[in-house]
Amino acid sequence: MTTALEMKPEEWRKFKPGKKIATSVAQTKYLEERRAKGIELAKKASFLLRQQYGAKRVVVFGSLARSKTFGPWSDIDLAAWGIEPDKFFSAVAAVTGLSPDFKIDLVEPDSCSEAMRDSIQKHGIEI
Repeated sequence: MTTALEMKPEEWRKFKPGKKIATSVAQTKYLEERRAKGIELAKKASFLLRQQYGAKRVVVFGSLARSKTFGPWSDIDLAAWGIEPDKFFSAVAAVTGLSPDFKIDLVEPDSCSEAMRDSIQKHGIEI
């Protein structure tokens, strides 16, 4: 086993411990900022769904609702109650067009799968 003091300069150049730490810090900051933007966008979508489409309740679920599973490719998952069936696809179009930075998925909780309903109930956050 070689210690750090015994390493040759070319071995040190391969190792670059400071770069790994900086990347980790930068990645963490990026994810925190992206998640904050996602939460703000979810609030904006919730307001839109309530004001223009009559949603009575809106819940964010999935990775945005659980910070430990949020990653660089995470989307925004919303469940909305109270939107009339004939307005639902219009509501989907309205929220998906809010931002080019996030994919937004809108589900109608009474007609989605049981597993998704369980996830919404267990991990969802009303917004």
